[in-house]
Amino acid sequence: MSAFIHQVLDYITGLGYWGIFLGLMLEVIPNELLLAYAGFLVSNGQITFIGAMLCAVFGGTLAQIVLYWIGRYGGRPFVERFGKYLLISKHHIDVAESWFNKYGTGMIFTARFVPVVRHAISIPAGMARMPLSRFTIYTALALVPYSILYIWLGMTLKDNWQKINEYAGPYIKPVIMAAVVLTALYIAYKFFMKRRQIRE
Repeated sequence: MSAFIHQVLDYITGLGYWGIFLGLMLEVIPNELLLAYAGFLVSNGQITFIGAMLCAVFGGTLAQIVLYWIGRYGGRPFVERFGKYLLISKHHIDVAESWFNKYGTGMIFTARFVPVVRHAISIPAGMARMPLSRFTIYTALALVPYSILYIWLGMTLKDNWQKINEYAGPYIKPVIMAAVVLTALYIAYKFFMKRRQIRE
């Protein structure tokens, strides 16, 4: 891990719970690293597990709400011009928008477990003017298991928390598979409801 990221982590987590909240909201470093480091702090007794999880969920949800508002009021022109500063490319938006338009609002939950798309999906949700209340609920619900997993891994790894990407693989794969299954069930449900409406 670079010295810069380590310095940022030390500064952010030095702020305690507010640091975790701001770190997830601003996303200046990978969320996985920040959550793993938070887990390390939990293992040392510096913060509590519940506190770390709540700050992560609130901070991460607020970050996605900002992207939602960008999509709603800035639209594709804004994203195509300034998306690189958000680390979101035009291709990411194309994929996320295609998923959202094809499968509906339920993708806001399941897409949170898919790398890259989990951030980009908020923008087409805003562009489609998905109700903010529903968007916020789906996002927060998805961030709960995501945050719990990485904080727990950080607690388990302790001094080896920096190797989170190496150790997270076996745990992330089942989560992604579960997300795929949930997506398939959601698609099947949408298809069934459409067929039912047609028959009626």
